[in-house]
Amino acid sequence: MNSRSAASIASRLVAAVALGAVVALGTTGCTFMTNQATTIDYSPSDGVNVDATGGDIVVRNAMVIATEDGSTGNLVAAFVNTGDKSGRVNIDIAGTMLTVRVPAGDSVSLGADKDPLPIDGLNVMPGSNVEALFVSGNGEAAATEIPVLDGTLAEYSDLVPSAGE
Repeated sequence: MNSRSAASIASRLVAAVALGAVVALGTTGCTFMTNQATTIDYSPSDGVNVDATGGDIVVRNAMVIATEDGSTGNLVAAFVNTGDKSGRVNIDIAGTMLTVRVPAGDSVSLGADKDPLPIDGLNVMPGSNVEALFVSGNGEAAATEIPVLDGTLAEYSDLVPSAGE
């Protein structure tokens, strides 16, 4: 092998390694500047999640399914007790006070396992939000805006309060 062909092979090898490094950096470099979508907490359905209840009970997928005129509604949500003692969560939505009891280490799903809780005098139109406060312990709880929906979507049509409720 002469020195000219050895130099040609060496320069090709260096070029291939450099090209590989540029491709690797180009395809992975975005993760240095961009948040990964899979690490961002979000509510995967139409409702919202509430972790700030001041206690061991957290709220999942909370929403209100209301009549067309928004006069009354039903609270639909899942409540998960992460503690080792049975507890309750007190809820204030549009001046209506509600209570849900949740066994230790268990969950209660309003609208699936149990009937949703009625809210009389809601007066919030579907498509907007209503302020709700969920309190399950002695700590600080934060008011949260939860969506008010109607029965337009088939999966919610059975959850709309009937005229007799």
